[in-house]
Amino acid sequence: MAPIDAGPVKIKEKLLVVDDDELILESLISIFDSEGYSSAFARTGGDALRLLEREPFNVIIVDVKLPDMTGLELLGRIKDTTPRMRKIVLTGFPDAPSAIEAVNKKVDAYLTKPFDPESLLKLVARNLEEQREELRYTQERVLDYIRTRVKQLDETRSMIH
Repeated sequence: MAPIDAGPVKIKEKLLVVDDDELILESLISIFDSEGYSSAFARTGGDALRLLEREPFNVIIVDVKLPDMTGLELLGRIKDTTPRMRKIVLTGFPDAPSAIEAVNKKVDAYLTKPFDPESLLKLVARNLEEQREELRYTQERVLDYIRTRVKQLDETRSMIH
């Protein structure tokens, strides 16, 4: 009996929430899980770094104030190792210097606490869509390069023979 083709496999997009506030963590994980995302959490920047070494995430949602480093320091440390991961900063203490630093760290969004869960979900969905678009664009560029290169090789081969 032939296997049934169920169509493309939907891979859950993975979110990492970094916050030392237990209530915020539980709330965010519950919200994201109910929306079908795969989510993990870390209470410190160090815990987040260890998680990021083991597995990739699509989006990181990070509090500015963490026990061992600032969220912006964390983002600075992961910038080069996870360039495609979308970065959302949450803060209960918005100020101009941290907002400017967030822009310099190439943060994709900056949200203040308390936040509306619906707004956060829309923000995450928008960032994931932008990430998918970037990936499609990159894949198209790679395919264009391969097609061009194959054509050049075919032309070279036909000139030799």
